[in-house]
Order: sequence, then structure tokens, then C-alpha cells
Amino acid sequence: MVPKSNEYMALHREKILTPSFWVLLAFTVIGFYCIGLRYVMGIGAVSNLSDGFPWGIWIAYDVATGTALACGGYALAIVIYIMNGWKYHPLIRSAIVTSLFGYALAGFSVMVDLGRYWNAYSFFMPSRWQVNSVMFEVAVCVMAYNVVLAIELLPAILERFVHSKNPRFPKLKEYARKVYPKLDKILIFFIVLGITLPTMHQSSLGSMMIIAGSKLNPIWQTGFLPILFLINAMYIGYSVIIFESTLSSVVFGRPFEKEVRVIAKVVPYLTAAWLIIRFADLYHRGHLSTAFSGDYYSKMFLVETLLIAGGAYMLTWKHFRMSPRWVFVSAVMLCVGGSWYRFSVYIIGFNPAKGWEYFPSLPEFFITLGLVAFEILGYMVLVKMFPIMPNLEGHKKNA
Repeated sequence: MVPKSNEYMALHREKILTPSFWVLLAFTVIGFYCIGLRYVMGIGAVSNLSDGFPWGIWIAYDVATGTALACGGYALAIVIYIMNGWKYHPLIRSAIVTSLFGYALAGFSVMVDLGRYWNAYSFFMPSRWQVNSVMFEVAVCVMAYNVVLAIELLPAILERFVHSKNPRFPKLKEYARKVYPKLDKILIFFIVLGITLPTMHQSSLGSMMIIAGSKLNPIWQTGFLPILFLINAMYIGYSVIIFESTLSSVVFGRPFEKEVRVIAKVVPYLTAAWLIIRFADLYHRGHLSTAFSGDYYSKMFLVETLLIAGGAYMLTWKHFRMSPRWVFVSAVMLCVGGSWYRFSVYIIGFNPAKGWEYFPSLPEFFITLGLVAFEILGYMVLVKMFPIMPNLEGHKKNA
């Protein structure tokens, strides 16, 4: 049955063509222009990748880190559908939008990074599959999760037409009214997939670097990388929900969502578990002294650890959780610290051999910046066109 009104979600009615829209569009155009150069002139013309460093910022951020920052939908789905926390349901759609853009751009970044991108069609040919490959498992899960996220977001798109009073396309409204009830009946199966797939590929992103062996600094090289990456994705996911919700409240002039304060209570437990595993592993392998030796790698370790531990510690205090500003600061610290950890595993702590060095080129930065700008731009447009944001009914709007 099609709902008569949007009980939880509402359309955020505001101008789309704002100054921030044009700024983000400019960065997006520059980024895609550099992507065009990559395909016309070759990957070597726009990047500093080499045989020693075949993976650079595109994989380290856009895939390994970007997918973790896009785990808000995954993390929130666990709370809602497994832990029965339905009071958080109003936050789910905005989290799904963030996840969809993050994962879609991760998949696109792989196509930019592939040296022989014209052979990508082989992925869709079962005869060429290597099912024992961790990369294959990550690729399958990421592609499948993109489809799942698109289907999970489809109800919001359909509701826009179902509840339209004066539709420009009457046939589209009629089609939406027919599809919506059918989709509602099978959506639970896609929700289950939406929880299963990230659990698989987030741990596998850690497994991929186990095969690096001694090329990865012992501070980060461990057999616990899969579980560390999975927990890391979860606390980053919750932190992104806090970050996105708080920022949306400020930018769109909406009230601070009280559910965020409760979600903030979960983060310290996850980070505590992560830190315990991290330090217990270093102690067990005899590299705890290496982590505090004071060299370059040790300093990188200390920065990421202090950001993660500091952000989580702040959320243990009620005074900080009740303040939107400090909750936001804590979320930023956790996102930066958690992302720093993934960068350390994929780039900072990776040393193939003497003589090999890597620092991203300017076009590499612009491509990544352009993709991030496109993600933010898409989010801003979607929440203004479709019922994504929580309904303001019952709340007092900020002046």
C-alpha cells in the first residue's frame, strides 16, 4: 500500500543553483577534464604512479578510504535492522545517499586507475574470473553494493512522484504508484544484502595488503588487518553520520537531530575494541617499541592513534555529546584519524624497495578533488529534489 504522506522524510525545498553549487561544479569540471586527459594521453601523463607504486591516491583514498567514509548507510542499517533501533530510521536515507555516491565513485576511480581499462569487460565474463583473488571479491561486492544502494534509495525517488499533487508526467506517477508497493515487499532482502556485502569487502580491503608482506611497515602489517579494517569502517561510518547530520543542520538551517547524540555513544565502544586489538597485536608481534621509536613511521602512527583515541574519548563525556559543535569536532577527528590509518596501510607505510618514491601529481589531486566535489554536489541536489532528509514536523526550525 502506498503511504498517504511522508511520515519520516520530507523534501528540502531550497534553491539548487546556489554559490556553493557553482564552486563545487567548477572543481568537478576540472577533475573530469583531468580524467579526460588521462584517457587521451595515458595514465603516465597525469599521475606519478610507477612499477614500485602501482596504487596511489586514487586507490588509497577513492577506494580504500572513500568506501569507509561511505559506510554510514551500512553502520546505520546494523543499528536499525539488527539491533531494532527504529528511532534512527529518519537518518537512513541521507546515509544511503552518501554511501551510494561514495561507492559509485570508488568503482569509477578503479576505472581511472586501471592501466589497461579496455580489458575491464573481462570482469563480466565468468570464464576469466579468478575466484581465489581478494581483489575479485572486493570488485564483486562493491559492484553489487552499488546496485543494492540504488534499490534502497529508489523508494525516495518513487515517493517524489507518488505524492506529487500536480505531476508533469502523469504516467510516471501512475507507474510509481504501481511499483512502490511491490518494491516495499522485497526491500528487506536488499537490506540484508546491504549489511552483508560491506562486511565482506571492508575486511577484504585489509586482506589485500597482507599479501604485501615485508613491503608494508611492521607497524601496520598484521594478520588482523581484515578485522581492523572492518571495525575501522564501522566507527568511521557512524562518525560520517554525525558529521553529515550536523553539517546539514547548519547549512540547511535545520534543527540538530537528537538521534545523533545517541549514535555518538556507540562510537567509543567500537574505537576501544579497535585500539585494544591494535595495541595487543603490536605487543604480541614485538613491535610496540617500533611504534614508539620516534622515526617517520612512528610519528604517522602516533598522529592517527591520537586523533582516533582523542575523538572517541570526547564522546564518552555527556558535556561534549550534548554540544553540536563538539560532537562535530569529535566526528572530524575520528574521520581524519580513521582515514589516516587507511592511508598509512596503503601508501605511507608501503615501501616496495630502495629507490622507489611516490607523491601524487597535481592532476591526481584534482581528479580526487573533482570526484569528492561531484559527490557533495550530487548530495546537495538530491536532498532538494527528493524526500531524503528527516521530516521537520514536530521540530522548531532554526532561525
